[in-house]
Amino acid sequence: AMKGYALVSNTSNCKNCYKCIRSCPVKSISFIDNRAKIINQDCILCGTCHLVCPQEVKIVRDDIDDVKKLIQNNERVIVSLAPSFVAEYKNSSFKNLKEALLKLGFYDVEETAIGATIVKKAYDEMLDEKHDVIISSCCHAINLLIQKHYPEASKYLANVLSPMLAHGKDIKERYGKDTKVVFLGPCIAKKDEADRNREYVDEVLTYPEINRWFAQEGIKVEAGEMVDNKINSKARLFPTCGGILETMACENKDFDYIAIDGIEEAKHTLDDILAGKIHKCFIEMSSCKGSCINGPLVDTKKYGVVSSWLAIKHFAGKEDFTEGVLNSENIVRNYNQICVTHATPGEKEIEDMLAKMGKSDPRKCLNCGSCGYNSCRDKAIAIIQGKAVIEMCLPSLIEKAESFSDKIVSNTPNGLVVVDENLTIQLMNKSLCHILGIPNANYAIGNCVTTLLDSEDYASALNGEKIVGKTCYVADCNKYLEETIVYDSVYHIIIAIYKDITKHVIEAKKHEETLKKSIDIANKVVTKNMMTVQEIASLLGESAAETKVALTSLKDTLKDENK
Repeated sequence: AMKGYALVSNTSNCKNCYKCIRSCPVKSISFIDNRAKIINQDCILCGTCHLVCPQEVKIVRDDIDDVKKLIQNNERVIVSLAPSFVAEYKNSSFKNLKEALLKLGFYDVEETAIGATIVKKAYDEMLDEKHDVIISSCCHAINLLIQKHYPEASKYLANVLSPMLAHGKDIKERYGKDTKVVFLGPCIAKKDEADRNREYVDEVLTYPEINRWFAQEGIKVEAGEMVDNKINSKARLFPTCGGILETMACENKDFDYIAIDGIEEAKHTLDDILAGKIHKCFIEMSSCKGSCINGPLVDTKKYGVVSSWLAIKHFAGKEDFTEGVLNSENIVRNYNQICVTHATPGEKEIEDMLAKMGKSDPRKCLNCGSCGYNSCRDKAIAIIQGKAVIEMCLPSLIEKAESFSDKIVSNTPNGLVVVDENLTIQLMNKSLCHILGIPNANYAIGNCVTTLLDSEDYASALNGEKIVGKTCYVADCNKYLEETIVYDSVYHIIIAIYKDITKHVIEAKKHEETLKKSIDIANKVVTKNMMTVQEIASLLGESAAETKVALTSLKDTLKDENK
């Protein structure tokens, strides 16, 4: 069955921090629907995003179950153990690690350095007049970088299997084709290399995976000393920077020999090679700083590269391994380019996109890199290619938010004031200045709010009371205001909104006075009329009840209106 990609972005926890794209040396991450997704066809599996992601959403494929099945179904499953194991299991020994691995059901454990020995001999043989620049092909992340992103440099990759594949092929040569090989190392890229070369290596496990499996089975790698009296183990130096060169004979004096570690350095070197600035040079190239002993899945946080390098140095012998049976012609391979097609947009299209991004003015192109791209132009190209979205721009988002809130603050007819927890005014809009009759906000900012408004309600708001639509009177300017005060405990500010209701209050008061006068007049009329009615009634003997009821109800109606 087809395996999934060796590294997957689990998008559910992605928090839009763009840290992965900022760190990705080949920008092989897309942001669609605010989620980071690895673009497999561009990715070189260097593991940088896995290391930097604060949410731990870049997940390395787990192959433990597949290896368990291999062991169940095959008599001989042999571990090819990467020489960087010395950096991961510093407090143990090869013997103790091998014992622990055999308990998991493996048939045998060999050091990948046996394959490295065959590889380095092939490298030495290439140092002839036919070759100009030779780049070591041990690091699959570097191979992918060249095959995908510097395809014209593919011809400089040494046409030799990597130590892992050479060792896998060698094991199957010695033990028979039905033998299965599981590589164990510090590298995510090796999973992809095995996926592409199943005939040599069947599965790849990383140190974290094997440690999880040990824990599941309750197996402990016993402490011990990494001492090995084996003189024939020079190739154990391979996982250190310069270690491949140290292992080689490098006899041809026409060549320069140089070690490059880290992808940025590798990219600069490849640019120089393609520009024709480098000749007659053998270049050892590793994607990890410090090479494999600082692989993405080595627990170097416990130690650091220097102590790992020293441990390797003390463990390596002076002569070559003798176990391997293959020779140079058995490990020849070609590195063809792996197609990565992204149509490069035209200049007009890029300019149009920059305009859409609000970056048509060169001064707006800050090239700050907060979106993850090296320049606004690079980001414009990524948007056109469907990898990025316009919103991924911190300066313009801040500008947008500020101008948005500024427009609201300065254009609302309501008065607005923001104070800190000491009641010092931080911000005041024009409307409130106008309401309170002060010339401008500078007059108020930095002063205590109590110089202008009553502080009692602010104190209540600080204590968690919600004040909504409360009427207050400001004597200094003879105004009635409706206030709403909100305390924001997260940002430690108090926001108060004021509506000038003076006109409304004065009109209400006038209305009240008018009603009062009307009631007084009605009362007088009732009293006067009653007297008249009584006089008439006494003359005519009529009942005055109806008239009284009618007039009383008129009086009540006026009273109700006043409420």
